[in-house]
Amino acid sequence: MSSGLIKMWFSFGSMGLMFLAIITIMLSRYKLKGIFKWVTSFLAYSFMIIAGLIMIFVVLSGPVSE
Repeated sequence: MSSGLIKMWFSFGSMGLMFLAIITIMLSRYKLKGIFKWVTSFLAYSFMIIAGLIMIFVVLSGPVSE
């Protein structure tokens, strides 16, 4: 696979993590209580931070010359 294609898959994975973060944040805010609320909230925000770091890496690595 070319480096551009690998960057594309990383960005898709990052978008998937963002989607999981949205779902788990809504789940923790509206459906769960107690310790489960805090655990899912921690997972959601960690998904969002990881996704943001991946996106920063993809954007700042620049264009791919083939």
